[in-house]
Amino acid sequence: MEDFAIQHNSSLSGNDFILVTGATGLVGSHLVQSLVQQGKAVKALYRKAVPQYKGAEKIEWIKGDIIDIISLEEAMLDVKQVYHCAAIVSFNPKEKKALNDTNIEGTANVVNACLNKGVDKLLFVSSVSALGRIRKNEVITEQMNWSEETSNSEYGRTKFFAEMEVWRGVGEGLNCIVVNPSIILGSSDWSKGSAAIFKNAYKEFPWYTDGVTGFVDVLDVVKAMVLLMDSPVTNERFILNADNIAYRDLFNVIADEFGKQRPQKKVTPTIAALVWRLEAVKAAFSGAKPLLTKETARTAQAKAYFDNSKLLTHFPGFKYQSFKESVARICCEFKEMYSLD
Repeated sequence: MEDFAIQHNSSLSGNDFILVTGATGLVGSHLVQSLVQQGKAVKALYRKAVPQYKGAEKIEWIKGDIIDIISLEEAMLDVKQVYHCAAIVSFNPKEKKALNDTNIEGTANVVNACLNKGVDKLLFVSSVSALGRIRKNEVITEQMNWSEETSNSEYGRTKFFAEMEVWRGVGEGLNCIVVNPSIILGSSDWSKGSAAIFKNAYKEFPWYTDGVTGFVDVLDVVKAMVLLMDSPVTNERFILNADNIAYRDLFNVIADEFGKQRPQKKVTPTIAALVWRLEAVKAAFSGAKPLLTKETARTAQAKAYFDNSKLLTHFPGFKYQSFKESVARICCEFKEMYSLD
C-alpha cells in the first residue's frame, strides 16, 4: 500500500464531516479507521453499541438507523461526503423483508437525505451480486446488470434495486459513485459473512466445490473507495476485484496458513441439492438459520469471472494485493483476535 499515494480532497475543512453508514461492519469499520488515520472528521451511525476498535474514540457516533429518516437527516448536518456501507447480507429466504427494508428502502432514505442536506458526493457500496453472477462463458463487467435469468440470490436483487435508487439520485442532481466488490476478505467477527471462510478453514471443514469467484482484500476496497470519493470521477460504477480464484485454492491457502488440514471432500451439485433441502426442512422445524440454502449452494458451484480493468484504467497507479498476501495477513489478525494456536 505504501507505493500508492491517495490524494485527499482539500475542500473538506472546519465542520465538514464525512458520514459513514454501516460503520460497525467489515468494510465500514476498516473505512472509518482509515479516515481517522488521515485526520478526517468522521460521523458514524450505530444501532446497538459503539464498537471498541482502534480509533473509534475519535469518531462522532450517532445512534440511528437508515430506516429512521429523522435520525438519518440529523446525522447529515454539516456532512459533505457520505459513504453508504450499511446493508444486510443474507441468503436465507426467510429474511426477504429485512433485505428489502434495509437494502432498498434504506438506500432510498440515504439518497433522499443526501439530496435534502446538499451533500457533495455519495459513495454506495453495492456488490457484484447486483451485476448478475450466473453467466456461462461471460466475463462480468460494469455494463451488466442483475436479471431474473442471471440472479442467484434475493440479496443480489435487493442490491440491484438499491443501485437504482442511487441512479435516481443522480438524475436529481446528486454526485454518486457505486462500487461493486467481489467477496471481501478481512478480519472481523468470523461467525458471519465472508469472515466465516477463515473459521471453517481453521475448524478443518472437509468439503470443497469446483466453483470460482472473485475476491478482494478489505484494505483494497477501502483504498479504492477513498480514492474514488476524493477524485473528480462521479456518476460511475466500478467492480473491485483483485483476482478470480477457485474456492478450493482459497480454502487450501487459508488452511496452510493456519497449519490445518486442507478440505478433501468434493461437493457435487447432487450433494449440494440434497443438503440444502435437508437444511430447509431442519430449519422449518427448529427455527434456526439453515447452514446452506438453495442460493448459497448455487453460488458455491458457479464459476464467475469479474473484469477489474475499469478501475485500473482510471487509476493506473492503483495496485491490488495478491490474495496470498491478504490471506497471510488476515490469518495473523485472526490468530491474535481469537488467541489461536
